[in-house]
Amino acid sequence: MSQVKIHTSSLAETRGKIAILAAEFNSVVVDNLMKGALDTLQSMGVKSENISVYKVPGAFELPLVAKTVLQKSEIEGVIALGCVIRGDTLHFELVAGQCASGLMSAGLETGKPAIFGVLTTDTVEQAMNRAGLKAGNKGSEAAMVLLQTLSILSKVKSE
Repeated sequence: MSQVKIHTSSLAETRGKIAILAAEFNSVVVDNLMKGALDTLQSMGVKSENISVYKVPGAFELPLVAKTVLQKSEIEGVIALGCVIRGDTLHFELVAGQCASGLMSAGLETGKPAIFGVLTTDTVEQAMNRAGLKAGNKGSEAAMVLLQTLSILSKVKSE
């Protein structure tokens, strides 16, 4: 009986270029997410000159910019950061759902990871908590997910 080979991701240092897309809407929250992502990438050995930050008007615009950035051959992956807070209208559902779907499509169409680091919360307090106040920093977590995804993709491609 043959043994199953299990491939796992690691947090090995990447030498490639990474882009962070940061929505300007709800910037108080998103700036904290971006700081978490930058700190994590740099602590994992990604050099500052290999990180580009693109400011995007809002979460709805993240997918188009992500796809365009990913089409640049030197960019290995993107971390899309934003914050959509539920209100009294359907705006939340429309923006959050389209953003998630668009980022997935950008990744699938380019074959490069487009990490969804967009907070979708009911209140500003929940958003702030997830941006570093109480519940960790989801920007930092998104950076870790990108590094792990790049790692496993590298293993798959090298087989």
